[in-house]
Amino acid sequence: MKQTPLPIVLVLVALGAVAGLQYLQHTARSGYAAADFTLPDLSGKSYRLSDFRGKVVFLNLWATWCPPCRMEMPSMEALHQKFRGRDFVMLAVAEDEGGAAAVGPFVRELGLTFPVLLDPDATLAPRYGATGYPETFIIDRNGQVVNHTIGPAEWDSTEMVAFIEKLLAPPLDVERAQR
Repeated sequence: MKQTPLPIVLVLVALGAVAGLQYLQHTARSGYAAADFTLPDLSGKSYRLSDFRGKVVFLNLWATWCPPCRMEMPSMEALHQKFRGRDFVMLAVAEDEGGAAAVGPFVRELGLTFPVLLDPDATLAPRYGATGYPETFIIDRNGQVVNHTIGPAEWDSTEMVAFIEKLLAPPLDVERAQR
């Protein structure tokens, strides 16, 4: 029986390790504190994540040049409308280098009514470990990332609406105290 030379074995092991690390980087992650940030919207108003503590936050990282990002925006708008007036905040962070000049026309064209923040230097993506666009992080009332979705989704689906409803439901202790 002929043995495989050691250098070839080492190369194969190294390639397997690299493939495994790449897989882990592209796997959704949750169960950690959301990194705080402050970013402006299209009109220059600053939004700070920690100001929304006590609310459920839908944080989407995207870019206008990204076809899957464009594809999911109507369902994001529908989800935003569904939970409007409740303890739910949708923040879409556009990471276009062109800033407001690139993002504004897109937002107007689609008639988006949720806050669109600008991060032209893409400072937020590495803080959340994002590997591409779109990526979405659902943050609970305590500031914990409880859902991370890589790629586009139908955000107004029955399953996602039920998930958000569950996050918005008062804790059992609050319900009992109100009776």
